[in-house]
Amino acid sequence: MIGDTIRVLRERAGYSQAELARKLAVTRSSVNAWESGLSAPTAVYIIEMAKLFHVSSDFILGLDDTPQVSLAGLSDREIHLLYELLDCFHAADGEA
Repeated sequence: MIGDTIRVLRERAGYSQAELARKLAVTRSSVNAWESGLSAPTAVYIIEMAKLFHVSSDFILGLDDTPQVSLAGLSDREIHLLYELLDCFHAADGEA
């Protein structure tokens, strides 16, 4: 369900419903309605959330269950740091 996906992404990002609402310029009750399945976000808001959470809009819509991180909009330095972090995870997996 799209509402569950939005809630999980929001919580993983550390946002309250009010914080997500501010970032999207909607009301907190709109975010609450999306998460509880009372309404669904428009395509514009799905795209904005995909950018905000660095996932595909297909992931938010439940069309693709493979979480992918989008690097779009990140600086070269931020991308480099992410790759370094992934290298650390891979090295830690090898030690286990």
